[in-house]
Amino acid sequence: MPRFVGKEDQNDPHEFCGLFGITNHRQASWLVYLGLYALQHRGQEACGIAVNNNGVLAVHKGNGLVNDVFNEDVVSRLKGDMAVGHVRYSTTGSSVLKNAQPLLIDYAKGSLCIAHNGNLVNSHHLRQELEQSGSIFQTTTDSEIIMHLMAKAKSHDVQESLIYALKRIRGAYSLVMMDNKSLIGVRDPLGFRPLSLGKLGSSWCLASETCAFDLIGARFVREVAPGEIVFINKNGVKSVKPKELHSNCIRAHCIFEHVYFSRPDSMIFGETVHTVRYKLGERLAKERPANTDFVVPVPDSGFSAALGFSKESRIPLEMGIIRNHYVGRTFIQPAQDARDMGVRVKFNILKDVLKGKRIVIVDDSIVRGTTSKIRVRNLRKAGVKEVHLRISCPPHRFPCFYGIDFHRSSELIANKYSSLEKIRQYLEVDSLGYLSLEGMFSCLKHPRNFYCTACWSGRYPIKVEKKQGKFSLEGHCCGQGEIA
Repeated sequence: MPRFVGKEDQNDPHEFCGLFGITNHRQASWLVYLGLYALQHRGQEACGIAVNNNGVLAVHKGNGLVNDVFNEDVVSRLKGDMAVGHVRYSTTGSSVLKNAQPLLIDYAKGSLCIAHNGNLVNSHHLRQELEQSGSIFQTTTDSEIIMHLMAKAKSHDVQESLIYALKRIRGAYSLVMMDNKSLIGVRDPLGFRPLSLGKLGSSWCLASETCAFDLIGARFVREVAPGEIVFINKNGVKSVKPKELHSNCIRAHCIFEHVYFSRPDSMIFGETVHTVRYKLGERLAKERPANTDFVVPVPDSGFSAALGFSKESRIPLEMGIIRNHYVGRTFIQPAQDARDMGVRVKFNILKDVLKGKRIVIVDDSIVRGTTSKIRVRNLRKAGVKEVHLRISCPPHRFPCFYGIDFHRSSELIANKYSSLEKIRQYLEVDSLGYLSLEGMFSCLKHPRNFYCTACWSGRYPIKVEKKQGKFSLEGHCCGQGEIA
């Protein structure tokens, strides 16, 4: 699917998806539709809603934003008191409609749908094994592997079949599933990706982020625990914590959820995202001060950190960069200077405010660096006297295999250039400063062994091994990944 201006820039990091599910509500499809709106930032490539109407499952999905795929007529036809929704950005599997989720199958044990957030790291091996034993895949997503494994399980009990499948897979996964009787939530043993449980009257719901609960008026109850499975039906919530899914590592929460992915009004890993980002900005100002006239945030994920930076440094905050939130899917990029045009359409600079000024730009991260470089050049053209850049996380030097789409070290600017000075020169800024890893940990609620820092430190919670020219991650031991 071609990229378009208005979704995340192609040089920004992308996350796998957002999940929402609800049961025991006569307007289930409408509430999931609203929940997906709240989670649109987690995936803008495709979306879908599956419903359960008295044990009969149906699905509607398509490529595009929630508002492109669904309208009043479509949602009203999705009858049922249980529903599961998904917004997608692909990290595994190509960008075609057949890979849109939720995936829905009918098999010997009944009907089953699945919505997945994360990335299975042993999918290549499992897919080969399943195909050799006769399985026929309809998609190229790793999510379908879970369904095939459940079908292969000897037991006809959904719980036993699911545990059988989960024992075989490795990696990061939060799942919202639905069979003929129950809504099911699953979180991997290390808790890479968030998943929360909420309640709306007598209805229970599951979501990747708590901001989706807020939109429909639901109450956040708790997080689904790492290694936990919750079965929700008319009898209430049943929690299952299989011993086989427990890990020697305590946790591996993805800190990038706090830095970039999650909405600032969400509660993630026990902390409000805005509060964490604000503290990151305060700490950044202490570690990497700048003598400037204004602090200028990069919209939108840089706002909270910029507020913290401004407070700590006592440098005024100025809205020098304005984001256009209303660029539609129909905008066509010209062949020449497409990336530069894309940045200028998405962001505009307040020239009268910034001309002749020294500014410090506060951004959440730099991954590939292309967009940042174009932005700096546009600021120079607008007459900015000095451009200093501060980043509220450490440099990304290592690939992510757990659901973020930077899989190769060569993509990462901090890996490509050997020193901070060379990165500064490439970005054409007057100074550059990143937050330290220790500084980041000082802003978080949990101890450092609760978090995954692989993209910054190279220490992978699930060991990285290279086989047959492909990366696969196996085991649950902590260690230094070998990146070729």
